[in-house]
Amino acid sequence: MIEWYKIAMFQNYANFSGRARRSEYWYFRLATGILFFVFAFLAIILSAILGPTIGLSIAGVLFFLYMLASIIPSLSVTVRRMHDLGKSGWTILVALIPLAGPIWMLVLLITEGEFGENYYGPDPKSTIEEIDEIGINN
Repeated sequence: MIEWYKIAMFQNYANFSGRARRSEYWYFRLATGILFFVFAFLAIILSAILGPTIGLSIAGVLFFLYMLASIIPSLSVTVRRMHDLGKSGWTILVALIPLAGPIWMLVLLITEGEFGENYYGPDPKSTIEEIDEIGINN
């Protein structure tokens, strides 16, 4: 999980080309969710030590900085996930449609990618042998 997160967050920080496997996308989301709970726990601890106003402020600022730093990798891994399905990266805008948009995006994000090469690049499952290299565009 950590390797997929590092690949999405650091190696492919603003890489909007190529394809991302389901595992790369979902492990990135899982790590981001875990970090959210770490920040919440940090807020509780800092509130107990420094008081609610200062503790929540510090944790809130740290959480905001993390979210700001992860916006671009989050968008890029989602766009590359759409590319794995053979869809344009602009497809993520469908999520803005009330109710039906997020449901359709979830269905797309859990769907297995196209086999073989497509318009956006080679199949990440067939071209990469080691799990440590998943998500890297060769």
